Amino acid sequence: MNKELIIGQTVKYVKQTLAEAEGGHDWWHIHRVWKTAQLIAASEKADELVVALGALLHDIADSKFHNGDETIGPRKAREWLQSINVEEAVIQHVENIITHISFKGGNHQQPFRSVELDIVQDADRLDAIGAIGIARAFNYGGFKNRALYDPAIPANLKMSKDEYKNSKAPTINHFYEKLLLLKDRMNTETGRKLAQQRHEFMEHYLKQFYAEWDSNFIV
Repeated sequence: MNKELIIGQTVKYVKQTLAEAEGGHDWWHIHRVWKTAQLIAASEKADELVVALGALLHDIADSKFHNGDETIGPRKAREWLQSINVEEAVIQHVENIITHISFKGGNHQQPFRSVELDIVQDADRLDAIGAIGIARAFNYGGFKNRALYDPAIPANLKMSKDEYKNSKAPTINHFYEKLLLLKDRMNTETGRKLAQQRHEFMEHYLKQFYAEWDSNFIV
């Protein structure tokens, strides 16, 4: 296999496929995850092609935008990779990454593991926290017409997978139900180091948010 050609063709395919995607799940999200995965992989013993393809294709058909169908993403990735004659073992590994990468609520157990999944999952989770993570959360909340915050609706940390998928809670709740949990769920040492500063930024942001919400700040 010509790895550079496969990756180059896949980049072009993903750009075309996600040209009209929601801003938090568009090509630039994919690009950031891909580059961060490469950074993490430099400190791990991993299959670079699987990492690249897993990162590039991980959101090729996110279930959130396909009526909750979690099979369409792995299926589209397989169809694409078969069309460019990628080896079956690589295709299966990429399918497993796409199937198991997503955060599915606080109580979900992940049945498949590999170092390549660990790397891509860390890269994806890093893009969900920090300054960009905050921007993505509110962008998606606006896309779904969700409230910014409602003090009467507390965060729910005991949701099942289905409850998490179907939640319509305000965007601020998402910080407690997912974003603030990710720092301690990083798989790699590099992921943990990168997550720490982004986590602290979110904590500072929330303090500022509540201060402004309650008009409890000095002019």
